[in-house]
Parts: sequence; structure tokens; C-alpha cells
Amino acid sequence: MNIIRTEIEEVVIIEPRVFEDERGYFFESFSQREFDEKVRPVKFVQDNESKSSYGVLRGLHFQKDGHAQSKLVRVVKGAVLDVAVDIRKGSPTFGKYVAVELSAENHRQLFVPRGFAHGFSVLTPEVVFQYKCDNFYCRDSEGAVAWNDPQLAIDWRIPADKIILSEKDRLNKTIAEADYLFDYSKNLYE
Repeated sequence: MNIIRTEIEEVVIIEPRVFEDERGYFFESFSQREFDEKVRPVKFVQDNESKSSYGVLRGLHFQKDGHAQSKLVRVVKGAVLDVAVDIRKGSPTFGKYVAVELSAENHRQLFVPRGFAHGFSVLTPEVVFQYKCDNFYCRDSEGAVAWNDPQLAIDWRIPADKIILSEKDRLNKTIAEADYLFDYSKNLYE
């Protein structure tokens, strides 16, 4: 596994070693030992999968309090623009984000640590998106930041009139208005 560091130290892109021949390809999509050594020790406890069509934008979501989650995300069909936003008050990278294209072709994965909001926009006709989480989902701990927050100014690579949102995501507050943000001085992994 090749680790690509980003502008935000804790957010990393992971490229697997892909072995291809006339039959197709093979790669190891996850190794706990290698992940712990090269990224950080994390115990994933839940795998999720979603299917979406072009223009769908999911995010920017997170889990609050003791339900904060790290995510390891990847695409198995199609392509997305995947985004991780630092929402840790006091962080030197607060309000900054990493955006990376994840696709079935490039096999890249993105590690989104606790303390970050996460979202993606679908760039192809259909996407199958998978993510590993290191904490169980809790409906009462849902949090979100507006996808179109002008302070963040994320280019989702889809025209605004083509973006498809859930009703819930239409109502998310900006980072400046958010009811809940993480505290950078607290260890979110304890």
C-alpha cells in the first residue's frame, strides 16, 4: 500500500498495489497490520455501502460526541469527488478540506479521521461507494455542515442545478453557524 500525504496531515490517500494480467486484476484492499503501521491504529467495526446516480451529493456528515467516526472510503463502481473537511475548532487546518477523485479505475481510498466532516459527489452515471467505520452509527449523534458553505467554497465538479440532495442535507448549517464542532485540544481516539 502506498500512502500519499495531503495538505492536512491526518487525511491520507491510500493506493493499493494492483496486479493486472490478461485475466483482470487483484489487489489487497485492506490490511489491518499495514494500515496500523502506515496510517494509524484504528479498529474498524462497521462496513457500509451506498449506490447513487450522477449528481447525487451526500454530505457533509459526521457523528458527534462519543460516536465520532474515522472512515476509510473507496469506490467499487464509477467515480466520485470525495471530500474531508477539518471541523476541529482550534486546529491549524480548521475549515480546510481535502478533495480527491476516487474511482473503480484508480482504486484509491481516502482515510477520513475523527473530527472531520465527510461527503462526496457522484461524477459518473452510477456509483457504488464503500466505507469502513471505526465506530457504530448512532442516529441521535448525526451532525452535518452545508455542502455549499461559502466559507469552504468546495468545487464539487457538478453544476449546482444538477446536484441532487436529501431533504436533510438541504437544511444543513454553515461551519460558522454549526451547533456542534469538535475541539482540537481533545483526543478523539480515547
